[in-house]
Amino acid sequence: MSIEIQKVTANIGARVPGVDINKPLAPEEVTAIREALNIHKALVFDDVHLDDAGQEAFARHFGDLTTAHPTVPAVDGAPNVLPVDSERGRANHWHTDVTFVLNPPQASTLRSITVPPYGGETLIASSAAAYRDLPEPLRVLADTLWAEHTNDYDYAVPEESIDAERAAQRAQFTSIKFRTVHPVVRVHPLTGERGLFIGGFAQRIVGLSTTESRKILDLLQAYVTRPENILRWRWSPNQLVLFDNRITQHYAIDNYDNQPRRLNRVTVAGDIPVGIEGKESYSIEGDASHYTSVAE
Repeated sequence: MSIEIQKVTANIGARVPGVDINKPLAPEEVTAIREALNIHKALVFDDVHLDDAGQEAFARHFGDLTTAHPTVPAVDGAPNVLPVDSERGRANHWHTDVTFVLNPPQASTLRSITVPPYGGETLIASSAAAYRDLPEPLRVLADTLWAEHTNDYDYAVPEESIDAERAAQRAQFTSIKFRTVHPVVRVHPLTGERGLFIGGFAQRIVGLSTTESRKILDLLQAYVTRPENILRWRWSPNQLVLFDNRITQHYAIDNYDNQPRRLNRVTVAGDIPVGIEGKESYSIEGDASHYTSVAE
């Protein structure tokens, strides 16, 4: 079946006004949404009146669910739901969800719970568009690189700015240390598209020093965050955004003062990333079997 799609930008993002996700979806609707996600990378659904169980049911149309997070607590009574809450901290850095494990989520859903009166947008970037933008010499280089992703790094936060609460949050986030090596260029398993698979958890290029790695990662990341490749989504009440975690990055902007902001996140278990030569990612440290199954 065909569904109504309203593009939001040329490279990423579309509204899906013609599908009511407040009820169970027919198989042909799921297929159509998946096809739209493959093309547009991020889909916005309005007039969404779901509770946590309803959000889980929607996400489950696309595969098995992960638990909320490998180390961060879930919503009480909802082990698959992560509260993205300003009171718990603000993840204002570019990242792809949970790339420090062997098989990061294939897709993420975010549902607006509390929307600040201004600011609080989510930026979502197409790493496929970024790869297409690379000049040929950089593309040839990127195709050969592998990067180590970890949840245990300093986040470039000065020691004097870390209070006791933030120190406790960081200790919880790194309570299990993960290190995983992924291809810098990942091949999407459904579309065959290539995308830059880096982001904030990618800390070192295999075979290079930390300093050399940082320069190359920053250079490649600059293509991901080009304005032309970004959807800047201003949240409204009763919205849900579904995005393809295999070929996007996102950033929650901390621009809403001390206003409360809350989204609930549910993620779908993913496959093990594969590079352009067919080689799979591999784990160095950390077992995430309590967090996610591996999608076939």
